[in-house]
Amino acid sequence: MDDVQAFAQGIFASQPFSRFIGAELTGSSKDHAELTIPITDQLKQQHGFVHGGVISYLADNAITFAGGLALGGNALTAEFKINYLRPGVGTHLVARAKARAVSKRQAVCQCEVFAVDASGEEKLCALAQGTVVPAA
Repeated sequence: MDDVQAFAQGIFASQPFSRFIGAELTGSSKDHAELTIPITDQLKQQHGFVHGGVISYLADNAITFAGGLALGGNALTAEFKINYLRPGVGTHLVARAKARAVSKRQAVCQCEVFAVDASGEEKLCALAQGTVVPAA
C-alpha cells in the first residue's frame, strides 16, 4: 500500500458514519477515489430502492476523498450537486470520483454512482459534481 492509499484508508477508518452503514474505500490514487457499499434492507426506502440519501452520501464522500487527495490532505465539501438517473437496485453500489480541476484552494470533482447486480453488471444510477476545499 502506498502513502496515498494508507493516508486515505486512515481517514476513512476514522469516519463512524461510513463504518455504521457498511461503506468501504475500495480504491484511491492521487486524484481518484472509489467507495463501495452493500445494498441491505436497512438502506432501502419504501419502494425497495436504495434511499437517495445513501446514494448522495456515497457520491459526496467519494468526491471529498478524490478532491482531498488531489489537494494533498484533509478536505471538506464546499458545494455538491447530484442527479439521480435510475433506482439503486442490486447487490451493491460503487461510487467512482475523480478530481477534474485542481488549484491551491479547491478541487472540482465528478462522480459516477453505479448499482451492481449479482452478475457484476453495472448500471449508472447517479451523477454528481462537487467542489472540495482544504480543511482549516
